[in-house]
Amino acid sequence: MANFKLAICNELFEGWPLAKVCGFACDLGYQGLEIAPFTLANHPQELTQLARSEVAKTVAGAGMEIVGLHWLLAKTSGLHLTCLDRKMRIATRDYMRALVELCSDLSGRILVLGSPQQRSFPKEMSQQEANQHAAEVLVELASDLISANVVLALEPLGPEETNFWNTAADTCQFIEELAVPNIQLHLDVKAMSTENLAFHEIIGNSGSHLVHFHANDPNRQGPGMGSVNYEHILPALSEVGYDGWLSVEVFDYSLGAEHIARASAEYLLSLMRK
Repeated sequence: MANFKLAICNELFEGWPLAKVCGFACDLGYQGLEIAPFTLANHPQELTQLARSEVAKTVAGAGMEIVGLHWLLAKTSGLHLTCLDRKMRIATRDYMRALVELCSDLSGRILVLGSPQQRSFPKEMSQQEANQHAAEVLVELASDLISANVVLALEPLGPEETNFWNTAADTCQFIEELAVPNIQLHLDVKAMSTENLAFHEIIGNSGSHLVHFHANDPNRQGPGMGSVNYEHILPALSEVGYDGWLSVEVFDYSLGAEHIARASAEYLLSLMRK
């Protein structure tokens, strides 16, 4: 089995100082921290170079890496990837350019594009038109991504969340048609559970584009805390040559950050030791 690296998303620890988050996570065996931009500032341009440097130093000082950013368009207004309003799409492109710069300044490499509310297209718009609008925005990010050595990872999400990029296959087709080397695929276990294929089939079919992976469960809690058995998922990742991050992302915080982080790490590390 590949030597995966374990990361966790920082929004789980709302209200914690960054140094405390890093120290606690590192002690549990996490090597990386994935950051939601809204936990740092309302807009990436509000974060000064000094503040960016302090974030990077704090994480590195705890012996961890910054994986990158996710929840890219969450808690924003006036931004949308597929809408008819070209000015709004241009604003979205510019905002994402600022996120590329922020990610690079933090020494991160991955931008996970989920943001279902900011990509769903209206009923009066065709799938083809939505694809064209999204492609127009993302192609214009290509040079920024390449020069910053940052990869934008598109995330398929279930139909209950969005009508755009619902399956790994559809997302891979979009990626291949776009043909931008630094735009690739992200997979999420909760999202994959909405597809008609088994986890190992989805991973096997799309592995050539896979650059990042979120570990969780359809019950919105952490890996190993629900019905999904990762004993088939981790070997499938190894088989397609994926040796990157297993990044824990949860949505139900009711059990508390400490318990969720600990249980998730113990479960994944126990499987990796096998």
